[in-house]
Amino acid sequence: MDLPEAVRVRLVVFDVLGREVARPVDRFYEAGRHRLRVVGADWPAGVYVYRLEAGRWVYSGTFVRR
Repeated sequence: MDLPEAVRVRLVVFDVLGREVARPVDRFYEAGRHRLRVVGADWPAGVYVYRLEAGRWVYSGTFVRR
């Protein structure tokens, strides 16, 4: 993730029922390139939705844990 300016970054993971499963990232990052790694080894198999917020930028998507 490339940040053009210093911003708060938040990554929240939800199950398909909309319940928050984890908030692995919720902190301030300086401008520059950053890499996020999330390990959900203790999460049950299923479909998850994530929401990544970085300043005014918001991205969401889904993934499957098998």
